Amino acid sequence: MLPIPQPLKGICKGMASAATPTEYTEYCLNVRPRDTQEGKLRISQRPGLAKYNDREIGDEVQPIVAMCAVKVVDNLES
Repeated sequence: MLPIPQPLKGICKGMASAATPTEYTEYCLNVRPRDTQEGKLRISQRPGLAKYNDREIGDEVQPIVAMCAVKVVDNLES
């Protein structure tokens, strides 16, 4: 049997194919190095994304046209 090393440390795209360390892979999609249900170190499927909330924001009458982040800074000089 040919042992195949598992890429437990993730993706490494900054090296040549022959120079990629055995703990890394050049390509993977929707996988994790640890099985979250059993806690074992093995390649497992990444869980899907679920909606946070079913309530919709904005509609045809009042559409969302822009969003921004605001940070409040207290400037207290003594």
